[in-house]
Amino acid sequence: MNNGFNLVLDTDDVNAPGFIAVEGPIGVGKTTLARHLATTFKYNLLEEKAEQNPFLERFYSNPKAAALPTQLFFLFQRAQQIQDLNQADMFQSRRVADFLFDKDRLFAEVTLDEDELNIYQQVYNQLAIDAPQPDLVIYLQAPNQVLEERLRLRGNAAERSISSDYLATLNDAYMRFFHYYDQAPLLIVNAAELDLANNPEHYHQLVDYLLTIKRGRHYYNPNPTL
Repeated sequence: MNNGFNLVLDTDDVNAPGFIAVEGPIGVGKTTLARHLATTFKYNLLEEKAEQNPFLERFYSNPKAAALPTQLFFLFQRAQQIQDLNQADMFQSRRVADFLFDKDRLFAEVTLDEDELNIYQQVYNQLAIDAPQPDLVIYLQAPNQVLEERLRLRGNAAERSISSDYLATLNDAYMRFFHYYDQAPLLIVNAAELDLANNPEHYHQLVDYLLTIKRGRHYYNPNPTL
């Protein structure tokens, strides 16, 4: 493999999954990995674009007050993305996303009270979202303190108000969600020692491993000596 993150592979030769979704709690590195994979496999990149949500910063500062509009914005955003995919006839194209459509309710259950969750569910049912299922889901997992440190280092102003309690609750919700997830082949990655921003060899080894996956649930721990 070549040095740097400019690894490019012929997907016909390596038999890569056609649709890869990368997931994990905020700060774990899912967007970084998704962008690398899009380059490596020459795939279309589908990003969550959380920065477009006008309620997000208010939610981080006061979760109870802004939870419902924040969640509904993301729901409508995802519904629009699916509609765009249909209109562009991209369901058969190769792509990588930095989110999983199915996880939307995970956030709703974490952030909304009972009445708000009922409203959210009614809206969700009306939208009748028919999301495509990935050929591979990569779940990046890391302890709370690692997530907090990575958020601090990237210095996003909107994320400064994220509380440790909220981050821990979200991390636990992700672990529960993927404990039962069986809708697609799943790769659970220990991302605590994985430096996808600065260590190309970490990335190359992860790509080598994911190309071996055809079905089922798998676990990946990076080589700590690299």
